[in-house]
Amino acid sequence: MKKILFTPGTLSTSKTVKEAMLEDMGSRDHVFVKAVKDIRDGLLKLAHVSREEGYECVIVQGSGTFGVESVISSVVGANDNLLILVNGAYGERIVKMANIHRIHHHIIRFEEDEIVSPEVVENFLKSHSDITHVACIHSETTTGLFNPIKEIGAICKSLNKVFIVDAMSSFGGVEMDMKELNIDFLVSSSNKCIEGVPGFSFALCKKSELLKAKGQARSLSLDLYDQWNGLETNGQFRFTPPTLSIMAFRKAMEELEEEGGIKAREQRYKTNKKILDEGMAALGVKQYLRPEIQGHIITSFLYPEKSNFNFADFYNKLNEKGFVIYPGKLSKTDAFRIGNIGQIFPDDVKGLVAAIKEYLK
Repeated sequence: MKKILFTPGTLSTSKTVKEAMLEDMGSRDHVFVKAVKDIRDGLLKLAHVSREEGYECVIVQGSGTFGVESVISSVVGANDNLLILVNGAYGERIVKMANIHRIHHHIIRFEEDEIVSPEVVENFLKSHSDITHVACIHSETTTGLFNPIKEIGAICKSLNKVFIVDAMSSFGGVEMDMKELNIDFLVSSSNKCIEGVPGFSFALCKKSELLKAKGQARSLSLDLYDQWNGLETNGQFRFTPPTLSIMAFRKAMEELEEEGGIKAREQRYKTNKKILDEGMAALGVKQYLRPEIQGHIITSFLYPEKSNFNFADFYNKLNEKGFVIYPGKLSKTDAFRIGNIGQIFPDDVKGLVAAIKEYLK
């Protein structure tokens, strides 16, 4: 039985994306080298920027966390100071990175059901002139909210701060213009909204800021500048590349274009969410977040108000029917999460809602 992943990545992929991995590929093969170049240029295009405009794409082996840590540990220098904006588990993960790498940093924490306040950020930056970099999660999949990165980016630009955005679960499923949003480093990965398979992350970088990272990385394998320099010098990775993941991703990018680009994919995901929201509301299952701050990537639902509800049993019963959901990640209340991204279509969502209705009965 085919299982559908209602998760924010890994996620369900097309048969043709998986088939792109069937042929073994050498890391120095000219077909592979060209695929890497096409991907790097194509990702910049999706962010509405280009190399000619002073932007670069760096592919980093490993999951999305590897990409975020590569940026954080490479571009924030020994004499720099990082402000981390936190309202969920993934913001807290950047705090852990800063502590491990002994990076000078400040933290502003918000409640998990509240977006980052641009006003609070602006006031904090004005009263802490030592801050040089600001890091924020866009789609905080702890809950599913979208943080206001456009407003925060404008503040960073006006105060001359480097803006780092973890757009892990949103890039490719949300129209994003790096220049317009004043983003200096945007990080995402292969197994999210572009609908590839796990294997690598990528950082889209403002070149002038990337060049400043030369010689200041705190890690060999996660050295963002050296990774970029290696790719630029001979098109090769410094260490073994995820060859088959790369080939699958190139196919996934082709399929994104065939679907109609990010706008069309974003609309499909929003349609998935609308059907899910309406179906769950009809069953009396409540969302954790207020609608106005909720993104369309993933939704947190509170446990149904039934004394005998058991999440493990609920999860297993849905799994048996081919529907895979996510447990909750909230620190203060019980919830589960359902993603709207990947190779998921309206009929799939209707099938999931029907299975949940049957279980709740």
